Amino acid sequence: MQDLVIRRPDDWHLHLRDGDMLKGVIADTSRHFARAIIMPNLVPPVVTAADAEAYRERIVAAIPAGDRFEPLMTLYLTAGTNPDDVEAGHKSGLVKAVKLYPAGATTNSHSGVRNIDEAMPVLERMAKIGLPLCVHGEVTASDVDIFDREAVFIETVLDPLRKRLPELKVTMEHVTTKDGVDYIKASKANLAGSITTHHLIINRNAILVGGIKPHYYCLPVAKRENHRLALRAAATSGDARFFLGTDSAPHVDPLKECACGCAGIYTSINTMSCLAHVFEEEAALDKLEAFASLNGPAWYGLPANDETITLRKQADAVSYPAKIDTGAGPVTVFDPMFPLHWAVV
Repeated sequence: MQDLVIRRPDDWHLHLRDGDMLKGVIADTSRHFARAIIMPNLVPPVVTAADAEAYRERIVAAIPAGDRFEPLMTLYLTAGTNPDDVEAGHKSGLVKAVKLYPAGATTNSHSGVRNIDEAMPVLERMAKIGLPLCVHGEVTASDVDIFDREAVFIETVLDPLRKRLPELKVTMEHVTTKDGVDYIKASKANLAGSITTHHLIINRNAILVGGIKPHYYCLPVAKRENHRLALRAAATSGDARFFLGTDSAPHVDPLKECACGCAGIYTSINTMSCLAHVFEEEAALDKLEAFASLNGPAWYGLPANDETITLRKQADAVSYPAKIDTGAGPVTVFDPMFPLHWAVV
């Protein structure tokens, strides 16, 4: 057996949903992670500080007894978002970021921004007070190929925005392309990126080869192999601009396994085992703590966690359930398609 001790990790992009689903999935995060940036794309979305406070209270009430977990709240950016409300929420310590969803980009994003100019008063205020903007970096125009939407977003939306507001702190969430990695690496300041567990492991073949596999379908969609390799190189490099954001996104199986299935992959339960496998393959186990536990807090201006977790490599494969049962229905767990030998102990 081999042990690896790291600071307790954080998840800088997490979907907990609400109601029975929230109650059914939160333990898989609170068991291993100390904090998480909580996505605000509920129905209706979390658009005001009051919405965020109410949602936070529901999350805290669902945390299993004995688990120490802090939800870090975000607001959903709309054309009607009030800059004063955003600033008040930030100053109170409640709001840690604001999320930009291009309208129609992913699950529950229809209330998102259709024209970035409409959101400029809020973005200007955020730049002034140092509040990060988290972006789902894809355009939604029907004439842009789905595999090109991240690169086009960088060129047509993100880069012009950052030139217009260079002091705005931007997190490119769930980076999926070499284009995104290279853009972050070329930036001198105020830009970082989160990388998911599943985008380090799958490419688009996982979704399409041998029949359509709905449980590997996510947005942004997995790309070509060269993009996956660029993500792995970035995550395992130790570069402080890259950190873990699982984008773990539970959907009940009937909503995944249908004619128009939902986008999302559920990885909270086995992320640390998957990451240890990936980092070991890349001969970079010494960089896992930076990616999972140090870079994210530094970017968001928070201290690293004092507690530690121990990952142990064992001869027998770790047994994870194929599905978890929630009050909302069954949720399929991400299958990395290889045995996992690293367990959190």
